Amino acid sequence: MNDLFFFRLMAAALLSVLFQGATVWAEPVSVTITSLNPRFDQLVPRDAKLEKIADGFTWVEGPVWNKQGGYLLFSDIPANSIYKWKPGEGVSLFLKNSGYSGVTPFAGNEPGSNGLTVDANGRLVLCRHGDRQIGRLEEEGRITTMADRYDGYRLNSPNDLVFKSNGDLYFTDPPFGLPNAFDDPSKAPVQGVYRVSEDGIVTRLVTDINAPNGIAFSPDEKTLYVSDVDPKRAAWLAYDVSADGTVANGRVFFDATRWRKDPYFGPDGFKVDQQGNIFGARPGGITVIAPDGTLLGTIETGQPTSNVAWGEDGRTLFVTGGTSVYRIRLMTKGARY
Repeated sequence: MNDLFFFRLMAAALLSVLFQGATVWAEPVSVTITSLNPRFDQLVPRDAKLEKIADGFTWVEGPVWNKQGGYLLFSDIPANSIYKWKPGEGVSLFLKNSGYSGVTPFAGNEPGSNGLTVDANGRLVLCRHGDRQIGRLEEEGRITTMADRYDGYRLNSPNDLVFKSNGDLYFTDPPFGLPNAFDDPSKAPVQGVYRVSEDGIVTRLVTDINAPNGIAFSPDEKTLYVSDVDPKRAAWLAYDVSADGTVANGRVFFDATRWRKDPYFGPDGFKVDQQGNIFGARPGGITVIAPDGTLLGTIETGQPTSNVAWGEDGRTLFVTGGTSVYRIRLMTKGARY
């Protein structure tokens, strides 16, 4: 374990204690909003305010709003922890060992959970880097494995995930969380997109993406979107979804080369609103793309933005960026609200 990573882990442990009694606060943050199409002005107020609601982490990801409990959960990947933010209460530690449950130190820098979602029963489902699996947090606190292998190989490091309305779970599996990423000797043969059906069957749907990252459905679930952060093709991709849940006709939906940062930081996590517009996290902010592929506008945060999530009444967009978590009020609502 290198000295920098050890320092980060110690800092995260200290923060987890301090956050138990954290002061409730929201700090205004400078943001630049650029409208490139009249449709954008119906989604994002020109005077929208970005607020920092949590700070002091290592690298935050995977925000998800729990409607039943009225709180936000998010991952701190290097700290191997999930934190909870609740209005009026602030931040507290929600789950330790969120991605790696081993007893020996993890060899890489990203042992924790990444993408998070909630199933129809309100249970947290999480992408677990260190344990190389999709897990579900049960009421008694144990984690049930939903998927960890395909065709005899262990998964790489599941990154992001989304439920279809029929209960099937779709997720991406790049090697970013492995100790040596693409050069790791234990890496699976491909970096794919998978589905876990309600009966637990794991199916590989896509194999033509080198670095799959974020994932989401269009509101009618006829299109599956996946972000690819491959330096040779940084883009949001689109796939037609068949009646049986398989996908076909993969294509570049929107080229994100302009926002790529080497080596593998470009279009990241994203969410879709009720009208089918994509709100995509990427280096420096958020890109808003219409379902017809038109770039509507941008929200420049100046932060290394990793993911977003709809929350509260559906008009609040929560944003994870580097060491902090933010929120911004919009005029549109998230899909499924």
